[in-house]
Amino acid sequence: MPAFDPATHQTHAPRGFAELAVGEVFRAPSRTMTEGVFAAFQAASGDNHPIHYDRAYLARMGHRDLMAHGYQTLIQAAIGASPLAHQMGEALIGFIAQSSRFLAPVHCGDTLYPAFEITDLTRQATTGVMTVAVTIHNQDGVLVCDGSQSYLMRL
Repeated sequence: MPAFDPATHQTHAPRGFAELAVGEVFRAPSRTMTEGVFAAFQAASGDNHPIHYDRAYLARMGHRDLMAHGYQTLIQAAIGASPLAHQMGEALIGFIAQSSRFLAPVHCGDTLYPAFEITDLTRQATTGVMTVAVTIHNQDGVLVCDGSQSYLMRL
């Protein structure tokens, strides 16, 4: 039996910058916005506005349940949760830019479906920049968030 090498333990075969193509789509697993996700986000962010945790306040405001902060929705588009990041492997240098729009409310109990489409691959002298369009839909097919992210990669 050969010795175990952690460097070869991969969930996806790595692909270099030149092997990626504009138009490819990668999906992250769906995630339901549970009370635990709300509590973890509130603890990590320090955001204590009652719109994110006080159901009586939300009922008075006409909302059906806890409302996710925009960043709580956006973190569902962390590239590391998708196969793309694992395929980028050691070619990934870093996350360099992002933009987002929050288009519809996300409530406790909603399930979100993130997707990433490569929209641009810009080769530079020793690195490349990959830009992806990000979409997050809910269980009803409503687009709740969109935007773009850019990553610096080794060639």
